Formats: sequence, structure tokens, C-alpha cells
Amino acid sequence: QVQLVESGGGLVQTGDSLRLSCAASGRTFSSYTMGWFRQAPGKEREFVAAINWSTGNAYYASSVKGRFTISRDNAKNTVYLQMNSLKPEDTGVYYCAARSGGISVAVRLYSYWGQGTQVTVSS
Repeated sequence: QVQLVESGGGLVQTGDSLRLSCAASGRTFSSYTMGWFRQAPGKEREFVAAINWSTGNAYYASSVKGRFTISRDNAKNTVYLQMNSLKPEDTGVYYCAARSGGISVAVRLYSYWGQGTQVTVSS
């Protein structure tokens, strides 16, 4: 049974940094893509970043490119999202997700989801 557990969210101020973690278990993820998505109140869930577990290739939404970095630690089976220069518009619940295959930005193509962690950026 695949399990994804996020941690690291919190309340920060504009310009601050946070690092989110996603601990993955239940299978071998070498052929998987791991993604981060976020959902603000009243809005649809949106793609933030994704990384191919085996190659390390990453892709970012234009709104976070240059500020956020996704990475993975194979030994710990953990994916990270380093978020710098945070803005109020980055506020939302951040979800870790996994899919078998290559990078995709589509929510519907991810099979496994974590419970989410709240990130709030105050102005």
C-alpha cells in the first residue's frame, strides 16, 4: 500500500523560506514521478513541481520557477520542496503525489496522494 506523508508546512512571512518533505513508502518508486501540487481556498488544485525519481529531471510551474526547488533522497525515499522568496499567493495546502511514468502537470494522472500540509504566507 502506497503511503505519502507530507510535513514541513507552517506560517511564514513574505520573503521567508520553507522546506516541505514527502516521505514515500509501500513500493519501489524508481519508475515513478513525484509531484507537488497546491490548492488555495476556493481554487482548483494546481501543479507546482515534479521530479522523475530515477533521472532526477524536474519541471516547474512558471509561477514558482527560480524560487522553488524539488529534489529527492533515494536512501530516505523522501522528496523535498524547497520554497524560497515566498509570496502571499503561495498560500495553500500543499500535496505530494506520485504517478507511474514520466512528468505530468495533470492532477488526474497522479494515482497516489498525501494528506496535505498547510502553507500560509502573510504579507
